[in-house]
Amino acid sequence: MRRKEQEITDKKTIEEILSSSLICRLGLADEGVPYIVPVNYGYYKNALYIHSAPEGRKIDLIKKNNKACFEIEDIAEIIRNDVPCSWSTKYRSLIGYGKIEIIRDVERKKQGLDIIMTQHGKKENNIYKENQIEKMVILKLNIESVTGKQSK
Repeated sequence: MRRKEQEITDKKTIEEILSSSLICRLGLADEGVPYIVPVNYGYYKNALYIHSAPEGRKIDLIKKNNKACFEIEDIAEIIRNDVPCSWSTKYRSLIGYGKIEIIRDVERKKQGLDIIMTQHGKKENNIYKENQIEKMVILKLNIESVTGKQSK
């Protein structure tokens, strides 16, 4: 990292960002061309859980290459100034890497959905319609590395 004074090294802060943010930008490779898709997610025990249709471009790419990159931002605010080049940004963000596992088992899908729902504010009494569970998969991104950066 070029600006070490902006690096987030505190594991507690990284965990806080992972567990409180709502949107993750998932980066995949499409024959050497980057493909980025924003997704809702849930975080639990060093993994991101993402719900998905069982087919489509994202799934096709994961089947070819399950390595992924992700970006999550916790704070993003433009700090304006009368002088255009004096503007700044207040932010906290993470970039990480890992491998994605496609979960098709019904019980594991429900567990993944519970993790996602908890992240988004519904922690108890989640009831899922079986026909909806059958029509989806859960992507589990096992985090291998993550770095954070923030404005001071």
